[in-house]
Amino acid sequence: MERLDYRALGLKVGLEIHQQLPDRKLFCSCPCDLSEKVDCQFERMLRPSPSEMGEVDRAALEEAKKSLVFTYESTPSDCLVEADEEPPHAANQEAVTTALIFSRMVKAIPVEEIQFMRKIVIDGSNTAGFQRTALVAMDGMLDFDGKIIKLSTLCLEEDAARRISEEKNRVTFRLDRLGIPLIEIATGPEIETPEEARLIAQRLGSLLRATHRVRRGIGSIREDLNISISGGARVEIKGVQDLDLLPKYIENEAKRQLALIDVKGELARRGVREVQGKIVDVTGLLSDTKSKMISNSISRGGVVLAVYLPGFDGLMAPDDAGTKRLGIEMAMHAKMAGVGGIFHSDELPNYGMTEKEVLEIRRAIGAEKLDGFALVAAPKERGYDAIQKVIERAIQAIIGVPEETRDPLPDGTTAYSRPLPGRARMYPETDVPPILVSSGLLAKIEEELPEPPEDTIHRLQKLYQMNIEQASTIVANGDDQTFELIVKARISPKIAARTLINTASELRSEGIDISAIGKDELIDVLERVEGGEFAKEAIPQILKRMVLSNESAETAMRSLGLRQAEDAELDAIIDRILSEKMQFIVDKKERSIPPLMGILMKELRGMVDGKILNKKLTMKVSEILAGKK
Repeated sequence: MERLDYRALGLKVGLEIHQQLPDRKLFCSCPCDLSEKVDCQFERMLRPSPSEMGEVDRAALEEAKKSLVFTYESTPSDCLVEADEEPPHAANQEAVTTALIFSRMVKAIPVEEIQFMRKIVIDGSNTAGFQRTALVAMDGMLDFDGKIIKLSTLCLEEDAARRISEEKNRVTFRLDRLGIPLIEIATGPEIETPEEARLIAQRLGSLLRATHRVRRGIGSIREDLNISISGGARVEIKGVQDLDLLPKYIENEAKRQLALIDVKGELARRGVREVQGKIVDVTGLLSDTKSKMISNSISRGGVVLAVYLPGFDGLMAPDDAGTKRLGIEMAMHAKMAGVGGIFHSDELPNYGMTEKEVLEIRRAIGAEKLDGFALVAAPKERGYDAIQKVIERAIQAIIGVPEETRDPLPDGTTAYSRPLPGRARMYPETDVPPILVSSGLLAKIEEELPEPPEDTIHRLQKLYQMNIEQASTIVANGDDQTFELIVKARISPKIAARTLINTASELRSEGIDISAIGKDELIDVLERVEGGEFAKEAIPQILKRMVLSNESAETAMRSLGLRQAEDAELDAIIDRILSEKMQFIVDKKERSIPPLMGILMKELRGMVDGKILNKKLTMKVSEILAGKK
């Protein structure tokens, strides 16, 4: 399929960046540490409440219909505030200061008074049934290659609890993440391509890290995407963590909306104006079916319900480009009622159902040539709830693309989550005192503004003879302070840069985040390299061991058996390997050196510098080849 012309499609993307802040939580003194130790558990069921205008938010109503029970695991990082058994304390002033500092970095205008609000959230992610959030500044801007991206709002809010597991009608959350301060930056909808969205998110992340006041590591920053195309609707994709996948989510959402717009047009051409929702119990027709999914449901006392979908034939299966259409959308909505999924006429006969059974169902519901149907097999009450969800989604298909919130999936696609929330979910927080943004506070903020990233890059290049790619990567990752601390400890800038750029990236690809290692511990590792205790090639092994086993540099070295090889020992090992590989050397000549280097580096495991080893090996191979002439 040819590439989409996003500007012709009228693609509009807005970003919401959520960045965690360190040290202590927003409304108590608990640390911002994630823990695997669970001290106790308790249960809650949450119900929606009206906003100050007397309205109940539609997203909250949708969540309430699930009738879920929430189990909360409390850890040593939590207190009664997280359990909603104690009122929140005054807001964390350091977090407020960080939000104000960042607002000035992007030229946003701070509010005169920071007033926290309650945002109704009853998906279980907050024990109170709401999230506390406050507007800090508005009307910021980001200069992106000469294009001005508006930063409409900058907020300070509390992070949600961590989802641990889900089964049937019960969801388990852990409270260690609940209450961690978050800066939320919302852009305007000026972003016009998927790649532009990725680069802008990357730029905002770099600016946040330039404050040196934000949390680092996996899960510390997340993006929400607000996406629409001409003729479509605003859809929010919530909680993207992989920046590289961000363009894929946007591309797939544009394709999904295009497919749904096409469905709407085809339904209009077929004269479909409504879906009456005719439901027929077809359990008796399928009593002897070979479909295991259906027969298993019937054997457990369930029913099979069919809904008549006039004019929907051929519109539920994927389109010619493979983009999934109404079938998957209906299934996602049906799952909200607690069923595993649906069957629809575009995919039948299949799954053990015969053509004869399909024809009998079509006759039972009165389906004609262009008509379709959907089936749900489930316990009776749940089945009727699920088939009603299918009907609601079919009605939405006539209107077009519905506004909704969707969850990101690992393959770059998304799944329906709930309707898009509205303003009815907000009301004032009465337990947290407002914060006056005084002229004195703003003057202090101006004094604490960090060096602009561009200036830091230039300074690193000049002081340490670094190229622009190295300096830019260190600054973008927020490692410039760490780099300069390492160098001030009399460690080579080359080793410092290689560790923070290459080694960190390699370990990150294995799921190892070296930001968990303290600066002093990292300096200790590199000082030992400079002191000759082990070769620089062993740095990745040491750091990996320190993260996974929570060990000091010295303990990790002992655990791995690392040390610097003596010259005599090194010569003996090289001679042994060369003796074993003599015929290989004779056959391959100088081309034998790279494979032999691989064997030696594996055996010596960081006990020798690679350059020294290569020099010795090359010399010895040359001597062998000279002696064979």
